[in-house]
This record gives sequence, C-alpha cells and structure tokens, in this order.
Amino acid sequence: PPSNSQSCPPLRMAAALQAIGPLDGRYRNRLQSVADHFSEYAYIKHRVEVEIEYFIALISMNPPLPQLASVKPEEKIVSKLRAVYLNFTEEDALWVKQTEFKGGAPGGPPLATNHDVKAVEYLLKWKMTEMSKEAGFEAFAQVKEFIHFGLTSQDINNTCYPLMIQRFIRNVYVPKCAEILATLDTFARQWADIPLLARTHGQPASPTRMGKELMVFVHRVKSQLEALDSVPHCAKFGGATGNLNAHTVAFPDRDWVAFCNKLIDGLGLQRYQCTTQIEHYDNMAGLFDACRRINTILIDLCRDIWTYISQGLFKQKTKAGEIGSSAMPHKVNPIDFENAEGNFGIASAVFDHLSQKLPISRLQRDLTDSTVTRNIGIPFGHCVVALDSLQKGLGKLLLDEAAIRRDVNNHWEVTAEAIQTVLRREQVDGAYELLKEETRGAAVTEESVAKFVEKLKTHDTIKLSASVIAELGAITPENYVGVFNKAEQSLEEWAAAKLSAKQVDSVKEAMAKQRKVLAADAAAK
Repeated sequence: PPSNSQSCPPLRMAAALQAIGPLDGRYRNRLQSVADHFSEYAYIKHRVEVEIEYFIALISMNPPLPQLASVKPEEKIVSKLRAVYLNFTEEDALWVKQTEFKGGAPGGPPLATNHDVKAVEYLLKWKMTEMSKEAGFEAFAQVKEFIHFGLTSQDINNTCYPLMIQRFIRNVYVPKCAEILATLDTFARQWADIPLLARTHGQPASPTRMGKELMVFVHRVKSQLEALDSVPHCAKFGGATGNLNAHTVAFPDRDWVAFCNKLIDGLGLQRYQCTTQIEHYDNMAGLFDACRRINTILIDLCRDIWTYISQGLFKQKTKAGEIGSSAMPHKVNPIDFENAEGNFGIASAVFDHLSQKLPISRLQRDLTDSTVTRNIGIPFGHCVVALDSLQKGLGKLLLDEAAIRRDVNNHWEVTAEAIQTVLRREQVDGAYELLKEETRGAAVTEESVAKFVEKLKTHDTIKLSASVIAELGAITPENYVGVFNKAEQSLEEWAAAKLSAKQVDSVKEAMAKQRKVLAADAAAK
C-alpha cells in the first residue's frame, strides 16, 4: 500500500502548557516526527489503514467471496478506499474519540462504545455508507459488514504497533543515529593524529588519539544498529485466540493462513504463525533492548565528552543571548550532553519495562499489554530529544589542541610502559621492576626520563646497543600513541554491506546531510 505519511496535527500552545510531561510540553515543538508515528491521532490513523487494507484484501480474493462479488478490486475502488486513511483528518480522529467516550457522532451509534477499535469500525462503516451515495460506489453500503470481519481488536492493534515502530525506526530513529555516526566519524578522521592522554581508573595511562577514542563509539553504535536492523517487525493476525476460528467457520474452503500471510507481507511485516489472542512481543522486546543498548553507548559518549570539556580539552562555541548560569555569567555549561544523558536514561528505563512486561500475558490474553503499549512512543520521544541534544552538543565542540598536547606532555610517567617493553624485548631481567622503582608515585618529568635513559649507557649489568639507547631516548608521550587506521571502511560502505536494503538509502541520505552541515561549519571556522 502507499505510504501513510500525512502529518499529525500540531499541538496547540495552550495544550502544551497543560501537559503533564515534557514530551508534550517543553519539548513538543521538537517532536513532530514522533507525534506523526505514535500520537493518539497516528494510532487511530494506522488502525484505519490496517482495516482498509484488510478489506481490500478481502475483495481481492480469487475466487471472490460470494458476498463481496459486487465490489471489484478495480483501481478506482481501491483508490477510493485508501483515500480514507491517506486523507485522514483530525476531524475523523475526533469522530472516533467521540464515539468511544460519548456517542452521537454523525452517522455513529448514539451511546459511547467504550471501545476504541469498535469506534474505528463504526467510522469506516459510516464512511462506506457515505461513499455509497456516489456514482460507482453504490455497492459499498451492502458490503460494509465485512469491515473488521472475523477479527479481534488485537489483530488490528498488533499490526498497527509494529507498523508504527518500523516506520519510525526506518524514517526517524536510525537516520538520526546515522547523523551522530557521521559527525563522530568525521571528527575521528580529522583528529586521528591528535595525541590524547588516556586515563584508566582516572589516572594517567598510555596515550591514545582523540580520533581513535571517538571511533570506538562509531564502531559500538554501528554494531548495535546492525543488531537493531536484524530484528524482524512482526504482526499477529489470527482472530480471537490466534486460530482463525471465525474465518474458518464462515468460509471453511478458503486458505485463511495464506490469506493473512499475504496481507501482512504486503504491509511490509512478517506474520506470527502461532499466537494467542495477542502477539507475544518477543521480537518487539528485542528491538527495545537494542535501542536501550544504543542509549547506553551514547550515555557513555556523553559522559566522556563532558569529562573532556571539564578537563579543558574541548571548548564550546557560544551563542549570543544564551545564559549558562543565573549566578555565574562566565559559565558555558555542557548542557546539551547533560540533557542527552538524562533523556537517554529515561528512555532506557521505559524500554526496559516494555521489554520485560509485554512478553508476559495471562493465559490467552489479559489487558495489561493494552495500557503498556500505549506508552511505546514515550521512550522514542526521549530518544529523539536526546539524539538532537547530543548532535547539538557535538556541533558546539572546539578542540583545544594546545591544551590536549600540554596535558599529554605533563605526564612523562606514561612512557614507562614503552621503555620497559623495549627493555624486555632486549631481554633485560627485571625490566618492569626497574621502571616501577623509578616511576611509581614519583614526579616523572622529561628530564628524569632522559636521565634514566642516560644511566643505561653505563649500567653495570644492562648492556644495550647505541641504537637501542637512541630508540629509548626518542620515546615521548606524544609519539607513544600506537596505531589507528583512519582510512578504514567508510560509513557508507558499512551501511551498504551490513544494513537491510530498505534502511540503507535513508542512512546514506542522513549521513550526506550531516556531512554537508559539518563541511559548512568547518568553512565558517
């Protein structure tokens, strides 16, 4: 079916002021893409889409069901039906909510249904009645009872949610992650030769490179995006208890399993073959866990960048009019990384509950999944806030190369590992212990290291060649940085090789977009 791409109506400012949570209040103007996929409006619209596509599949059966033979699956019929969800309006959604909670909507039942999916069914039956008044669509009035024919609510809901999630993941979430990757990858290659004093347990350790440390996060996120991309998006579509009872009793001569498989496949999903009344959510739980792992990695990144800023290794670009502290005018706080960390954390907490709770349901079904699934958009909303804040923070970074080199060169004790390793290569007995005695807890400077190497020339028991002495004397904190291949596989090559065909284009587009932003920023600097 065609893309269900019409935007959710924007939230009014007055409603945002009354919002209980920040997603619908403080952050609402940043989250239209999330609302387009997970708002109540979007949920109703997706339900309408699934109901319509199911009806189209019914009238397209060959041979046709006798009761539906009057409605041919011609282009004008199919287009007319799909227009119901492609042109879905806020008024349509309000019709559904009125029918659910109050009743009395035009053409609807006089009393409240207190059932959301039944309200959608009534909307479509009313639409069918109205369309039957038009020339060429008269038969719609006679076949409207085949709307929601043989289905249970969860056939609709458990097809909507994976559809909503799949579209969001492919069109919003993964592209935003790809933009972060493009930024980190660009910085990693630009700063590949900048030495960085490593710190393990908070103490100075063998130097590394700023570019390599950022590339670590590129590799970690890539790995988890591959895992996320491998999770199948599955739907449950099998009647009241998963056995297609109603379909089979009504038309026992039809292959309803094949019919449902074809329908769900046409929506771009996979159909669970054996379920209760609801889907078992195992794959969805895997998807939430994959997103949670990405959040964990990016929290780690936020904390590292925050620490580098606090050490003075990065500065941050300022913006006219912005205030860092209400009391201390000089401050430029790393608020974007702090905001990202906080929102990633909230998202992960909700993802954790979703992945633990949803696969559990009493017997053939209880209603706990219904209220929980309505919160699926919440962690994705916090993820979007976090990803945008992280991207904004990365865009403000100014590498202070002088400060970084000064930090490295203030810690000559880190050359001890290099020196003792060369001595061990030369089979010097007790090389580690010798360097430990000279360096542990002592103030090690360039001069003291040079003096130690000089002593080796005339050592009583250690006999080294002039070339080895020269080799030891050439070791500095800045050049003891190991290897890092900045010419490794490009992100675009990785995406083409590792991601599914349906995801690659959006990832490449997001990366290209972000690289243009970075190039423009570099030119401005």
